[in-house]
Amino acid sequence: MTEPRPPRRDQTPPAPRQGPRPLALHLTAAQSLWLTSLAALPLSRSGLPDWKPDGPLGALLAEVESHDAERFAASVSREVRARFDTLLTGLERYRHHPYRRDLADPPTLWREGATRLLDYGQGGSAGRPVLFVPSLVNRGYVLDLSARRSLLRWLAQSGIRPLLVEWGWPGDIERRFTLTDYIAGRLERALDAAVAAAGGPLPVVGYCMGGQLVAALAQRRPHDVSAIALMATPWDFHGDAPAEAERLAASMAPFLPLVAEWGELPVDGIQALFTALDPLLAVKKFSAFARLDPASDRAEAFVALEDWLNDGVPLAAPVAIECLSGWYGENTPARGEWRIAGEPVDPGRLDVPSLHLIPSRDRIVPPASARALADAIAGARRIEPTLGHIGMVVGGRAPRQIWKPLADWLTAPD
Repeated sequence: MTEPRPPRRDQTPPAPRQGPRPLALHLTAAQSLWLTSLAALPLSRSGLPDWKPDGPLGALLAEVESHDAERFAASVSREVRARFDTLLTGLERYRHHPYRRDLADPPTLWREGATRLLDYGQGGSAGRPVLFVPSLVNRGYVLDLSARRSLLRWLAQSGIRPLLVEWGWPGDIERRFTLTDYIAGRLERALDAAVAAAGGPLPVVGYCMGGQLVAALAQRRPHDVSAIALMATPWDFHGDAPAEAERLAASMAPFLPLVAEWGELPVDGIQALFTALDPLLAVKKFSAFARLDPASDRAEAFVALEDWLNDGVPLAAPVAIECLSGWYGENTPARGEWRIAGEPVDPGRLDVPSLHLIPSRDRIVPPASARALADAIAGARRIEPTLGHIGMVVGGRAPRQIWKPLADWLTAPD
């Protein structure tokens, strides 16, 4: 593991953060949760049968109110104010926390437009080159999050030369990209640079949406991709909860013409989609953060991860429309109808060793969605750690459950 770096001692405090994004949505969720408790108090005395909960909770409320309804109402009001205060304290401490990521990027091996290929082997020849492909909707440095938690720097000390595709902020060119432009164009040229560095075919690792890009890349370039590892990669978008995926696509449909007009799906729009998976997640996270010692390692780890989550990039409009309408709405990958350069992406055609890392507690990519891709590839090896979607990369148990098995698989004799 990389040794922790000493804390920075800047003379001038850093500017407050703007997140968590979208902040207004998170505050609205908190208001909806707690202010409805105040609004419901009069109903507790109105005799409305559908307000009163059944079972032990209903009996407890009836007993409490029978003693002193006004006192009960005052207690509810105090609890609401206390919870708001805790949440706001957590948000304020996050926004002013002194931690700032100060890891320097490794050398750039190749560049095109906004995209760079970062060489974590420091340009040397030691270690087996492996190409890493992250999602298009988040920055790739989740794989190099901090001095204390960096998968790529750990792998670089374990006989591997990681080469990371960093997509960058879409410019005027990338805002017109389709998935075909990204995969058959930009990603294939990054692969060319990686193959040149490796002196031949090399393994390719994809994380989340990046795994789908890798599956399509491996089909198109079978002689240059020697193996693939897919981390929390979705495939069957209707495999776990089809109604939810269809609702997501339907809820976004009225906004897609605006996305096309803007040329992108903005960062806050992407974050709002993730928030829909658990509208109260930010409320729970930042309320818990308020109870941490701000100087503790746990607090710093929380801030490092939240900074990455809030440092997203927009998604080019054609890609956003293809993903929301095609993947989530029509489930095109699992139905064999997702096409790159006019050809269906068929994982059944892949004839390379594949490792599938499928976290069993993933709420962003349900395990059933990821298992469908492993089912479709002959001879696929699976590991299903008891981790979440992001915890599989940066969590405290990630080195043992993910990093080490991945390194062993990548360095095993062919």
